[in-house]
Amino acid sequence: MDQHNNPAAGTPAADTSAPERSYGRAANQMRPVKLTRDVMMNADGSCLAEFGNTRVMCTATVEEGVPAWRKGSRAGWVTAEYAMLPASTSTRTRREYKGRKGRSMEIERLVGRSLRAVCDMHRLGELTVTCDCDVIQADGGTRTASITGAWVALHDALQKWVDAGKIKRLPLTGQVAAISMGKVADRLLLDLDYPEDSHAQVDLNLVCTGDGGIVEVQGTGERSTISREELDALLDMGQTGIQELIRLQNQVTGFSD
Repeated sequence: MDQHNNPAAGTPAADTSAPERSYGRAANQMRPVKLTRDVMMNADGSCLAEFGNTRVMCTATVEEGVPAWRKGSRAGWVTAEYAMLPASTSTRTRREYKGRKGRSMEIERLVGRSLRAVCDMHRLGELTVTCDCDVIQADGGTRTASITGAWVALHDALQKWVDAGKIKRLPLTGQVAAISMGKVADRLLLDLDYPEDSHAQVDLNLVCTGDGGIVEVQGTGERSTISREELDALLDMGQTGIQELIRLQNQVTGFSD
């Protein structure tokens, strides 16, 4: 089991007029991040992703076969499911049974797209990998923690099959991680916790590969618009944060593409 805490990013001079952030961090600092592997005995790969008080259990399961529409393609498939456990929020979240909530579907599709961006499906062969992301505790950034932790679980699951001789070589082409950003009380902030996210004027999520390629940008003007200069500043801030997450992933997995 591997545990790593991320050191703080470069710390600018404190703005004493601004509300203090959680963990006493600066505007461009993430919360403490921990990626803990091998936490589920029966999963092919697993990772507990912790971004401050947000905790997401990510597991990856490899199964032979692919969806019907993909049969005969000699290519595999990577997909994801996302759910929030009942006590993960301050008021009980109802379990999802037959019907999937729109938010959960949107997030699990995002996680799946992000993981497929760094996986060679033909090298995988006709196998399906399902990454389950279950939110144990929510304090903002659950989708970004899911993506970051799911990559570690995916890596370990695939490596297990390579070690067993079931896959010739690791089908990953790189790493992928995600981080949230936003504009809160006219300040540009990295890695929003729930109090910040719930009051954000602008909410942004960024998904990037290890080499800096942008997989997806999700942004919404919740209470105000944002200028092009502010958007560029948020993206720069986000990419710097993601490089730290990529480094942490690499530390715990030893991955090298």
